[in-house]
Amino acid sequence: MANLKEIKRKIKSVQNTQKTTRAMKLVSTAKLKRAEMAAKQSRVYAIKINEVLSEIAYKINQYKNGAVESRFFDKDETPKVVDVIFVTADKGLCGGFNIQTIKAVRKLLSEYEEQKITVRLHAVGRKGIAFFNFQGIELHTSYAGVSSSPSYEKAQEIVQKAIQDFIDKKTDKVILVHNGYKNMISQELKVVDVVPVDSPLEVLETNSLMELEPDESGEEILDSLLQKYFEYNMYYALIDSLAAEHSARMQAMENATNNAKERVNVLTLAYNKARQESITTELIEIISGVESMK
Repeated sequence: MANLKEIKRKIKSVQNTQKTTRAMKLVSTAKLKRAEMAAKQSRVYAIKINEVLSEIAYKINQYKNGAVESRFFDKDETPKVVDVIFVTADKGLCGGFNIQTIKAVRKLLSEYEEQKITVRLHAVGRKGIAFFNFQGIELHTSYAGVSSSPSYEKAQEIVQKAIQDFIDKKTDKVILVHNGYKNMISQELKVVDVVPVDSPLEVLETNSLMELEPDESGEEILDSLLQKYFEYNMYYALIDSLAAEHSARMQAMENATNNAKERVNVLTLAYNKARQESITTELIEIISGVESMK
């Protein structure tokens, strides 16, 4: 009977876990819908501003006539100091979501260390902060509580410090790493060179925005575009990462719920077998007792 009680207790425990994971899946599904909508609405603008800056970088590198000189477009093949801004979640229980980002950062660290290049880490999200602190790896800056509730103001604060160091020539490159939203069941790791602005191999001349004649000076427009480019890339990384986080957690909780269901079935089968054996044992004892009385 003690064995039956133990199995019954395990069944109850797993069923309670199953209820929790099912509830967490429903919560993540609801949050994902809002985060997905925000990410999709922001993606168009993020793509377009990146296209514009890429085209500008292409034109500057192609014609190099001295009209515009900016460190933001000068690609340094031998950087000495690199800033890596990476985004992880503030919470766990989302499968391998955080691990993918951390592995990508560790890979960058390893590659740059082999080249004798100094890397400064800027961590966004408690999980990434906790991991590198535990590993004894120094973080240049850290921001907790941001990835779970992104804001444009916080994105400005995070990226501007790195950009200012680039302007002051303290660093030679800024890289942004985050796990982005692909669809309901998968995420996509993104590693983006924020500065210097990457120039494509070729740009289609049709419908080029460079054909427009600006009213303001070119430098003012370029400064404004660069400011938006930095800030919005950081902001989009935060909201894209949040949508991916909810997607990963929803999937992880669904898998956990299914595993709990399977575990309950296995335990129920074990309980029924143990109960049958107990009944059989009791019947044998009764029959043996009756036989001994004859």
